[in-house]
Amino acid sequence: MTTKTRLYRVSFHNHGQVYEVYCRRVSHGGLLGFIEMEELLFGEKTSVVLDPGEEKLKTEFANVARTYVPVHQVIRVDEVNKPGLARIVAGAEGGSKVMPFPVFTSGGGTKK
Repeated sequence: MTTKTRLYRVSFHNHGQVYEVYCRRVSHGGLLGFIEMEELLFGEKTSVVLDPGEEKLKTEFANVARTYVPVHQVIRVDEVNKPGLARIVAGAEGGSKVMPFPVFTSGGGTKK
């Protein structure tokens, strides 16, 4: 009996660009307001054709065991059958029209 290895494609905003990465594990993590991604996957090391976007992501996430992304920056998380190319895409022109959900904490107000 074989067990299916889960793969996820996660798209999120980062500094005005949209990152699309593949990983083996995604969870809400131990940090409130963040999603946790582990075991990031990139293209085969033997590939002759290099994608500059994927190379930039490989460099940026080199030696990263786990990364945390603010939940309000996440566009979507998809479970996929096989990994694709990680990529960076230009963000929406004029900025995002999505407003982050405000987070209120207790004790953050002024005392009277």
